[in-house]
Amino acid sequence: MNRLFGAKSTAPKPTLNSAISNIDTRIESIDVKLAKLNAELSTYQTKLTRMRDGPGKTAIKQKALKVLQQRKMYEGQRSQLQSQSWNMEQAGMMQDNLKNTMTTVDAMKTTTKELKKQYGKVDIDKIERLNDEMADLMDVGNEIQDAISRSYDVPEEVDEDELDAELEALGEEVELGGMEMESGSAMPGFLEEAGPPQFIDEPPVAGKVKEAAG
Repeated sequence: MNRLFGAKSTAPKPTLNSAISNIDTRIESIDVKLAKLNAELSTYQTKLTRMRDGPGKTAIKQKALKVLQQRKMYEGQRSQLQSQSWNMEQAGMMQDNLKNTMTTVDAMKTTTKELKKQYGKVDIDKIERLNDEMADLMDVGNEIQDAISRSYDVPEEVDEDELDAELEALGEEVELGGMEMESGSAMPGFLEEAGPPQFIDEPPVAGKVKEAAG
């Protein structure tokens, strides 16, 4: 059976990268041959430009034609190999993209499982109750701050006309007080108008008040 169908090969299968490398090596060898053929054609061209028509020139032309045919053949092979290499490179890029896609999908699956586990432990109702309690505590705190900062017996708004009238009245009282001090009155104006307090039996004497003060 082995003689008819051959033994099963145990050699490792070629990879895409190794195949591309082999083709690139073949292209390099063809480039070397093309360089030699171009140099040979350049030599024939130089000889032909210097020779006159005749059998010798015709023979060199025949050699140049053969070299040109060989060059075209190698150029065709090189073009085919380049196309094969490019196709395999595209296949390699598609393979890499597929691997990256599969890796991304696997990572997304793992992440989704972990998120489900974590979110499954979260109690939404408990979070909402905590938010409600926090809002109630903030309201209580605001009420406390309002109570502490509340002002007593201070009008919230002051009329400018009323303020001007009060200041004018105060100015007049100051002027009257100064005039009474200059006139030598021993008793302030508000005491003279209202009289001495009711708990005093006799009005004070000016001389005795001075002695007591001294």
